[in-house]
Amino acid sequence: MPVRALWYRGHSLHLIDQRELPARRVLRHLKRVDEVAEAIRTMVVRGAPAIGVAAAYGMALASRTPRWTSEKAARLLRSTRPTAFDLFVGIEAVRSAWARGEDPEAAARAYETRVVDECHRIGTAGAPLLASAHTVLTHCNAGALATVKWGTALAPIRVAHETNPKLFVFVDETRPLLQGSRLTAWELAREGIAHAVIADNAAGYYLSHHEVDAVLVGADRIARNGDFANKIGTYEKAVVAHENGVPFYVAAPWSTFDFRRPTGADIPVEERDPEEVLRLTDVRVAPRGSPARNPAFDVTPAKYVTGFVTPAGVVRPREVARLEAKARRESRPPP
Repeated sequence: MPVRALWYRGHSLHLIDQRELPARRVLRHLKRVDEVAEAIRTMVVRGAPAIGVAAAYGMALASRTPRWTSEKAARLLRSTRPTAFDLFVGIEAVRSAWARGEDPEAAARAYETRVVDECHRIGTAGAPLLASAHTVLTHCNAGALATVKWGTALAPIRVAHETNPKLFVFVDETRPLLQGSRLTAWELAREGIAHAVIADNAAGYYLSHHEVDAVLVGADRIARNGDFANKIGTYEKAVVAHENGVPFYVAAPWSTFDFRRPTGADIPVEERDPEEVLRLTDVRVAPRGSPARNPAFDVTPAKYVTGFVTPAGVVRPREVARLEAKARRESRPPP
């Protein structure tokens, strides 16, 4: 079974510190909403669905302390990372329940259950796309660590591997924080799924040499027209896949779809500390005094997407807007 990224027990949020993997498996135990906010901001926990669940439990922890109101706690958590829409959906799921006088902890648990269930359904819906595939390319980490349990992009790979055990995964390293080489490879190795880590700039080589049958990634926010934000470097993979006739799929739960954003131009893109680019762990890889830029995400136009793998099945980009009613029936309205 996939690793579990976080869990809630004894009025505490317990999670794996993803900054420490793969060298060490360190657990963090959080009892206050400000601790949860800092864990999200510093990427102790990362991945859009996972930070949404973490934020939901942060709201639940805040509800146990008289000095926190639902609005004050929500403002703190919303300020942590701007791009991933799941963060805002998770916060709102508990804020609205708290405002109605319902149990915030129960609301957070219900939100977690929903995310895990949707990711499992994504795995079932997407696995047939890989039934005859030999090699899949991924970017960043969209596995259990990013989603609490099953994953988004890795969920179909996990399910497909059961009937197609020779399925092979190219794992983009994903600079600057190496979520692919550190986290995705760690998950695949634990489960015995064949894979190889490749440099980000090697993906085009394998795509152009017809060594990749499909590209499968997650998402942090999907606009109404099918444009989507994901980890920096996704856009170029989509373009190169398109140029080489390789199908490009995006896997995401309902909480990632932001139907209020008409296009990708309306998606806010987080820019992080330049030091993340200038260093690899504690080793400086650029001359002192050299500046850097560090956008954490890029936006890929819908025209490069073959299909979106959703809890309701696989849909084409032009069909995304039609999913709004179904998404609302299966989940609470977005904030």
